[in-house]
Amino acid sequence: MWSDNQGMGTKLRHTLNRATAEFFGTAILVCVVVGSGIMGTRVSSDSGVALLINTVSTVLALALLIVVLAPISGAHFNPVVTVIEWAKKSIGASAASLTISAQACGAIAGTILAHAMFHLPLVAAGNQERFTVGTGIGEVIATAGLVIVIGVFTARNRSEQIPVAVAAWIGSAYLFTSSTSFANPAVTVGRMFTDTFAGIAPTSVLQFIVAQAVGALIGVLAILAITKATPVPNVRPQQ
Repeated sequence: MWSDNQGMGTKLRHTLNRATAEFFGTAILVCVVVGSGIMGTRVSSDSGVALLINTVSTVLALALLIVVLAPISGAHFNPVVTVIEWAKKSIGASAASLTISAQACGAIAGTILAHAMFHLPLVAAGNQERFTVGTGIGEVIATAGLVIVIGVFTARNRSEQIPVAVAAWIGSAYLFTSSTSFANPAVTVGRMFTDTFAGIAPTSVLQFIVAQAVGALIGVLAILAITKATPVPNVRPQQ
């Protein structure tokens, strides 16, 4: 009986530690996204320069956050990743629900923190109508690519390379997708509460999340195809 209680206590602590790490990790990530967007528009009137500042800051922070928090929570910071882990039975349903709630709350908190740093109203509804067919396709591609990167590196036992690989993909997708690569439902919700460079209008949020879900499904199917493919043997060129 004592052993069972001890086991339940350990599991509860692990679940709470995971949720706490996901809250703070997502909060810092969104704070970086929103804050660097504000900084970019304040130091330059060129939207390209602002986007570059936003991209570089996000890439560096994302890689560092994954390195620091992966041992505690897996460093998901993204409901898409958490749902996939739940589907793989790597995490239970209750733990997944708590983790996703922590991510969403963290994203909103990160926006509020960024606003506080720059002396803006703590909450302001976004007014950027971002969704079009093109940006929807962009979100599908960005999210599918993210899922593929994580899944393939995990399947090949290269987890130590995931922080750099994920940051590289997100940074690249920031600059080549029409949506600037949200690729994350929690981040999308958090950015709904800012009327700044990184903001998104509430009317575009649901469409973005649907596109992200479609991208995640495509990503999972692609992982299955890639990981089951027979590697090409090393063939020495004929002399």
